[in-house]
Amino acid sequence: MILINLLPHREEKRRRKKIAFFAGVGAAAVVGVLTVGIWFGIVEQLTSSQQERNAYLGAEIAKLEVQIKDIAALKAEIESLKARQKAVEDLQIDRNVPVHLLNELVRQTPEGVYLTSVKQNGQSLNIVGVAQTNERVSELLRNTAYNSEWLVKPELIEIKVSGVQAADRSQKRLFDFSLRVSVKRPQEQPGAIPAAPAAKKG
Repeated sequence: MILINLLPHREEKRRRKKIAFFAGVGAAAVVGVLTVGIWFGIVEQLTSSQQERNAYLGAEIAKLEVQIKDIAALKAEIESLKARQKAVEDLQIDRNVPVHLLNELVRQTPEGVYLTSVKQNGQSLNIVGVAQTNERVSELLRNTAYNSEWLVKPELIEIKVSGVQAADRSQKRLFDFSLRVSVKRPQEQPGAIPAAPAAKKG
């Protein structure tokens, strides 16, 4: 018996192809959506992880900044304490300087020179006096320049003639002078004692 297909087989094939095509497109869309979803989830996870790391680093940086400020404050306090300690040590060392200066002036002042005023301003000593001759003043300058352990860099400020009447009504010539010398600190003294003979030779 012969069977004859009277249905439109071509239209049926087209319909099947369309169904297969749309099914493939739908499957591809589903796969694409799943892929995008998975990738979005991975990106979100990486972003969240990076944000957590950034937050941790920010907190650690804030702690370090606080520690740095504390260290800076400690350093400033240490420097302040060192400055105070040095000031106290300097006062302790300098307390005997006036005695040494007076002894030194007695030793270095030649005969015929009379000191009328001695004033200290920091490391500078201003001396005012009267001398019988110019040579006596020059000798005082040489002594303080080369022979003194405590006085250095003498500088003559002024010298002038002044007349003083003696008991027998005779007129004597005297010289008023003023000079400035620098005072060595006690911290500088260890090298000054052996250096004095060498300077004397010059």
